[in-house]
Amino acid sequence: MTDRNRTNSFPSPLEGITVLEYGVFHAGPGAGAILGDMGAKVIKIESGIGDPERYWTRIADVDMSVEDGESLMFEVSNRNKKGIYLDIKTDSGREVFHRLLKRSDVFMTNLRKSTRHKLQIDYASLRPVNEKLIYAGVSGYGAEGPMSDMGAFDPLGQAVSGLAFVTGTEDPVLMHLGVLDQATAIATSHAILSALLVRERQGFGQEVHVSLYSAALWLQHPNLVLNSILGINPCLRTTRTAHSPLRNRFKCKDGGWIMGTHHPEEKYWATFCRLTGVEDLLDDPRYTDDAARPIPGPELMARCDAVMATRNRDEWIETFLKGGLMFCPVRRISEIKNEPQALANKYMQSFSHPRYGEVMLPGFPVAFSQCRAETRMPAPAMGEHTEEILTEAGYSRKEIEALKAAGIVRQKNKPDVRQA
Repeated sequence: MTDRNRTNSFPSPLEGITVLEYGVFHAGPGAGAILGDMGAKVIKIESGIGDPERYWTRIADVDMSVEDGESLMFEVSNRNKKGIYLDIKTDSGREVFHRLLKRSDVFMTNLRKSTRHKLQIDYASLRPVNEKLIYAGVSGYGAEGPMSDMGAFDPLGQAVSGLAFVTGTEDPVLMHLGVLDQATAIATSHAILSALLVRERQGFGQEVHVSLYSAALWLQHPNLVLNSILGINPCLRTTRTAHSPLRNRFKCKDGGWIMGTHHPEEKYWATFCRLTGVEDLLDDPRYTDDAARPIPGPELMARCDAVMATRNRDEWIETFLKGGLMFCPVRRISEIKNEPQALANKYMQSFSHPRYGEVMLPGFPVAFSQCRAETRMPAPAMGEHTEEILTEAGYSRKEIEALKAAGIVRQKNKPDVRQA
């Protein structure tokens, strides 16, 4: 995001679009957060104890709890949203829900198929309320088939899709935390944007559906094509010695790592040898072939490892970049919030949070020349904006108080703290 993007005179891409959300955890609500980044008005409906992600404070050894015993993951999934507590199981609550739906462009849910039918929030039930509605459904395994009504979480999507074996290990290995959930949220936002464009040009709404399974397969598009056509398994675990120094990683003197990737190798091998002081390898047929490419093997890697261990990570990076080679540091997640390239492009940017103060958050990954997209406000307390939302929908103060008295809506209701 450039300085011009931050100017208030520039609009957000989705200003004027309203999204109504009735979802839990991240794979669905994460899409609403992304649309909120782009300026959509996102209204999150909660009922009962609310979104269980509020209380998902621990996974394995990772403690995600913040003040009030809630989870920081809820903030991640629900930034840029306004919250309403609404019991849609009652006739009065459903009437409120339908009024909000008529004013919305998009409805998103990731509840199970059977639950949607039970609550009458499936597409067939809602289409008559708003025929131009974009209905976004998110599931674990897809809208059809024997697994269509099964619940799922990120690790299950990784498991069923083959993603857990993408590193080539003998045992399945999971990516942490919520990588597939986020990919599903991105795919869902992509689907919603596409459907909004169709409605703009063709005049009709429609249902779109995304699943953890579909997103995981889409992530592996190259691997699946290679396997389908060539019959090979591209997800093989190989040792460093199986690759040349030009497509490899090295540990440096200070313990930091660097990674390089170069193709075609004959274009870069001589430069690499010159910059690292191992020009003798170029004339040795054990290490360089007739096409001027490196010959991978344990002895070659031992030579290169010994050289790399003589200088620190950033020294090597500076040397290689000046020499025209494509190396970069292998960073840990804790380094990213202060990394110069991320800061220069606003991929990490400061946000003034009302509870946590100045924090560094991921910026929007797209830079617009004439628009701005960014985190605009924190996640809501449960029901925090109930009165505001109802007032905008045309309810009088007397009607709102009656709904409160009946328990249909609540304002800023925080449930008991508990573990998921």
